[in-house]
Amino acid sequence: MSVMPWPDHLLTLEEWDELPEDEYGRSELVDGVLVVTPSATPDHQTVAFELGVQLRSALKPRGLGIVLDVDVVLAAGFPPLVRRPDLVVVSREMQRRANRFTARDILLAVEVVSPGSRHIDRMHKYAEYAEAGIPHYWIVDIEDAPRLEAFTLVDGAYKKVAEGGGTLQLAEPAPVTIDLDQLLP
Repeated sequence: MSVMPWPDHLLTLEEWDELPEDEYGRSELVDGVLVVTPSATPDHQTVAFELGVQLRSALKPRGLGIVLDVDVVLAAGFPPLVRRPDLVVVSREMQRRANRFTARDILLAVEVVSPGSRHIDRMHKYAEYAEAGIPHYWIVDIEDAPRLEAFTLVDGAYKKVAEGGGTLQLAEPAPVTIDLDQLLP
C-alpha cells in the first residue's frame, strides 16, 4: 500500500479533485487546508439516515431530494472551502446529475453534532453556510436526547425558527413533522 504525502501547501479546488478517495475518515477543504475527521459513529449515521427517511415523504412531492454526506463547495476561488454536511436537500433534478454541489444548489444543510464537531457545527459551519447563502440550516444534537435547532437565512444571517426535542413541526424547506424521539433506536 502506498501512502500519499500530506499536502504541504494550500490546495486548489483542482488539486482537491485529484486526491484519492478518502478511506480513513471524512475530509473537507477549509480555506485550502485538507482537514480529516474520524468517520461518523453509528448513532450519528443512524440519526442522519432516519432524519432523511422522515423528510422524504414531505420533500418528494415538491421535487426535492435528500443526499447524505456529500461535498458542497462553499467557495470555489482560492483558497477554496468545501464542507461535507451530514444531509442536504436539493432539487431532484440536481440530485440526479451532480457528483457534488455548490452552496446555491442547497436548500437545507443539516449537521448532526459529534463530540468533536460541536464548535465547528455551531460556529464555523453556521457562519460559512450563512455567508454562502444556504437558505436553511439545521443542527441536530444527540448528546442526551435528540434535539433540533432550525435556522432560516434572513438578510444574510441565520434566524432561529424552531428548537426542541420530541416532535417539531417545520415549514421549510417543506412543511414536515419531525419526530426526534424516533431518530435513534
